[in-house]
Amino acid sequence: MDMEGFEDENPFEQDLDAIPSATSSMSKVAIYEPSSPPPHASSALSPSSPPHRAAFASTESHGAQASNYKTDFCCTRDRYLHTNDDIEIVIVDAQKTSAGTSSPYIVYVIRTGDAEARHRYSEFESLRDSLSKLYPTLIVPPIPSKQTIGDYAVKQAKAKEDAALISRRKRMLQTFLNRLARHPILSNEHVFHRFLDGEVSWNEVLNSPPISLLPKNILKAPSHNPTDQNAAAAYSALPNPSAAHPLRRPDQRFLDSEAFTIKFANHMSGPMEKVTRRVVKRWSDYAQDHADLGATLNGFSLNESNELASAIEKTGQAVDTTYVSTTKLLQEVEQNWAEPLHEYTQFASIIKKLLAYRHQKHVQYEMTQDVLENKREQLEELEKSEREARRLEEALGRGRMAGPSSTSSANPEQGEGSPEEDNANSESSSHLPAHPGQNPARRRTRTPGMGLINALSYTLHGMMDVDPETARRNSITKTKESISTLEDALHLAAQDLKYSSSTIQADLDRFQRQKVADLREMGIAMAQAHRDWCKKNLEAWEEAKREIEKIPDHPNKAPGPPETGPSSSTSPGEMAPSPSNRRDSTATVNGR
Repeated sequence: MDMEGFEDENPFEQDLDAIPSATSSMSKVAIYEPSSPPPHASSALSPSSPPHRAAFASTESHGAQASNYKTDFCCTRDRYLHTNDDIEIVIVDAQKTSAGTSSPYIVYVIRTGDAEARHRYSEFESLRDSLSKLYPTLIVPPIPSKQTIGDYAVKQAKAKEDAALISRRKRMLQTFLNRLARHPILSNEHVFHRFLDGEVSWNEVLNSPPISLLPKNILKAPSHNPTDQNAAAAYSALPNPSAAHPLRRPDQRFLDSEAFTIKFANHMSGPMEKVTRRVVKRWSDYAQDHADLGATLNGFSLNESNELASAIEKTGQAVDTTYVSTTKLLQEVEQNWAEPLHEYTQFASIIKKLLAYRHQKHVQYEMTQDVLENKREQLEELEKSEREARRLEEALGRGRMAGPSSTSSANPEQGEGSPEEDNANSESSSHLPAHPGQNPARRRTRTPGMGLINALSYTLHGMMDVDPETARRNSITKTKESISTLEDALHLAAQDLKYSSSTIQADLDRFQRQKVADLREMGIAMAQAHRDWCKKNLEAWEEAKREIEKIPDHPNKAPGPPETGPSSSTSPGEMAPSPSNRRDSTATVNGR
């Protein structure tokens, strides 16, 4: 299998002349570093890449840019995804059904343009799992996690029907589909297009190519096309390393990426999510408290009259407004802050697995090198033994030739001997020992053909009856064949490692740009939500203040300060009494 075409190939590389604003990095990019301009390179895939693996360059604005490059569409959904400027896949509904099963489940109604498809959660899972196997070097977006054991313990049978859970899952599944639609590689996958097409059975898709061609072990398949059946035999010679196997010569770029990913994951799943959950809980308690207070004030206003009743009622309405605006703020924080944070916690786990795959490919390459080196050393030892045996055979052959001549010169008067003498001479001459195995005819006479012990003895004797010279030469032949196979496997492992490193690094670069853009949107959404909350509360409480000011002053209100300087009774070290609008309970009692 020739993979030379993949040496400099990267599906994320873009032509800078065609896309002046494109940014990518192929040299050294960690997910925490800003992107750098890419080298001038072609974005076309190798001709050996199958049609359904074709990649098309794309920038952040997916629709318009992609339509400039892609003109060959595999289906209607593919055309829709790559010819619209602002594509949006929407999950319009979540419906309860029991079609095809005895127990009810939730199906999500997906609308893509004029097409409508219905899929349950498990089918989203199988889509993501299939894409992860078809593209082991890409960051496939996550889907919302299943309910925890705690959710089922608390809500039991109603966990699947919980409105908040379904609503949250619907939003995150929609985000998953739109991330796929905007991905420069995954958006071209026909399996994804068929998922969006409501006319296709998903079970049929799962049991047909390319998914049905996926190998059981993704490490024993080409990184650029795991469904390539022609490569199965060549890849079978590669070892199957574990992710914990150490590397002799690790790549520092990926060590840095792995270290940052661990730090990023710990920060996201640790302080960020914990603090966010605490904030959400406190906002929720705050909203509930205001709901109770507003109801109490509105009920209390019914016991009063005139301006006081109106003021209490308006205050209760302001408290109700605070409850409503806080509930909306809480929804905004959950949708635009908490859910994206959880999604990026999942992204961190996905990147860990991606780096582990690349690590295993690197270990696979080094282990193949080690096995090949051992085989070469073994062949050298066998060939050395073969040379020694041949040299000994040649020496014995020269001895046999010298033996008869010396005998004839020592007895020149003696003529030809009798056949018995010839036999004696031939027996006394030095030559290579005969095959150590016994004469098959003699074996048959010695083996009576009956009795288990005699049969076992005969079998073991035959197994041990092996010619060392023949065995050595067979070992040399087999070792040479193994070396040839391992050399081909090493070439494949080297190409896989190069392709995996290049593509994973490029997708990490794309992920970094996506992360920066998403965090920016999260921050803006958080600011807007708090601004709207403050604006609505300010309006409500200003209106309540105006109503409160309509309440007449207390008849015993303290007089205001004199217009001229401080009172004569005030000593130089004392301050003038400040005016107070508080009611004097003593004056009220005395007035009565």
